[in-house]
Amino acid sequence: MSKKLIKSGMIVSAMTLISRVLGLVRDVVIANLMGAGSSADVFFFANKIPNFLRRLFAEGAFAQAFVPVLTEYQEKNTKEEVRELISKVAGTLGILVTIVTLVGVIASPVLAALFGGGWFLAWLNDEPNGAKFELASLMLKITFPYLWFITFTALAGSILNTRGRFAVSAFTPVFLNVAIIAAAIYLAPNLSQPEIGLACGVFLGGLVQFLFQIPFLIKERAMVRPSWGWHHPGVTKIRTLMIPALFGVSVSQINLLLDTFIASFLMTGSISWLYYSDRLLEFPLGLFGIAIATVILPALSKRHVNAESNEFAKTMDWGVKAIILLGLPAMCGLIMLAKPMLMVLFMRGAFSYEDVEMASYSLMAYGSGLLSFMLIKILAPGYYSRQDTRTPVRFGIIAMVSNMVFNLIFAIPFGYVGLAIATSLSALLNAFLLYRGLHIANVYRIQKSTLIFSVKVLLAAGVMLAVLFKLDPTTAQWIDLSFIERSYTLAKLIAFAAISYFICLVCLGIRPWKMKAAV
Repeated sequence: MSKKLIKSGMIVSAMTLISRVLGLVRDVVIANLMGAGSSADVFFFANKIPNFLRRLFAEGAFAQAFVPVLTEYQEKNTKEEVRELISKVAGTLGILVTIVTLVGVIASPVLAALFGGGWFLAWLNDEPNGAKFELASLMLKITFPYLWFITFTALAGSILNTRGRFAVSAFTPVFLNVAIIAAAIYLAPNLSQPEIGLACGVFLGGLVQFLFQIPFLIKERAMVRPSWGWHHPGVTKIRTLMIPALFGVSVSQINLLLDTFIASFLMTGSISWLYYSDRLLEFPLGLFGIAIATVILPALSKRHVNAESNEFAKTMDWGVKAIILLGLPAMCGLIMLAKPMLMVLFMRGAFSYEDVEMASYSLMAYGSGLLSFMLIKILAPGYYSRQDTRTPVRFGIIAMVSNMVFNLIFAIPFGYVGLAIATSLSALLNAFLLYRGLHIANVYRIQKSTLIFSVKVLLAAGVMLAVLFKLDPTTAQWIDLSFIERSYTLAKLIAFAAISYFICLVCLGIRPWKMKAAV
């Protein structure tokens, strides 16, 4: 089992790496085209709302409820019953998401007013920022159908993941990035409003992702005709699990929407600076946190179905150790190298040094919560795999309310940076509550060996930070460097940091390549 987890984790990480690298290329192209001005603010806004709903209907709440039930069916039911479940789920989910998509397209001005309150008020008062509201309403009509495509993409990915085909769903996001990059290069420059071209890229990217999954479903004999099945036992179980999970797994997304709403009242560029810093945060989060969580959920679900409580706890412990081993140095590096990374990736075209400096503050604030975000991805499956979606919801409500309070505390003195600080603090609280719940239920408790392991990792990360602090050039030196020199210097810093970190780990007795012994 351990070798399968390691292999699956490596496959997902490799595919995710390709996707995240292309995602950074996409953001570099967008930054060069639009910088962090009004057009960029509106595009990121129009892209964020369907992505929020994606967390509800697609890989968020739906996947967390669907994967455990599908795993149970595959372990205990016949192949025909499994195919029937897939058919009923596809038909029921398809009708619901079609209705939501149509409503979203028609009611796009209402959504723009609801989540972009600052722009809507400016539009009512005939202020300059009112143009953002009109543009956001139009762009939402183009980007919202992405929700329909990505919902079925996530359904297909969940089916393939339960059958060990992790690479397909992990590679699929590559097509979205390619579509947006192509639109930014070939379509957007030829339009009077380039952001409209990028919105078209989102639409096309969703379509291609959907079509890409179909041959693999056919190969797995999981391609069925969708049919309505609201009262089917499997569907009933999934929706019973999904309804509370709708809120529970989307707390971070709701927090981001609240940040967007507040940022619409702040200075132009606030939404863009938060977006670019969040994108850099998503790179290690996707590469390590989401990749490990993707392979661990089916494994935990199978352990639960087969009543293997000891193996369940060992699998959880493997996930936590893997996150600490990879997440802690990633968090330290993200904070320490925030400004150099933004310079290398984005400082060209319409993206100025001022944008780099402003985005670096929010990146450091987001970066401080990276380990918490990753731990949430690992601890939450400890509940969902046992078909418990209510407990994470309770914790999610507490975290979301706390985020609102933190927003009020930090947004007034620190502006958009305060929003990032609040998000990181609420993630820390959420991770703590999730672990505390597992501990009290005696499902998973951190062992003494894991604590010792964590202390050693922390010491190694401290050495890595010292090396970076010693070698990192001053801001003036970074500015004087050419793009090639900056890229080489950043790569050298990352290489030295990684080498010093792993040498220190080995000296402290940790052998990362033997992590399979943790399962």
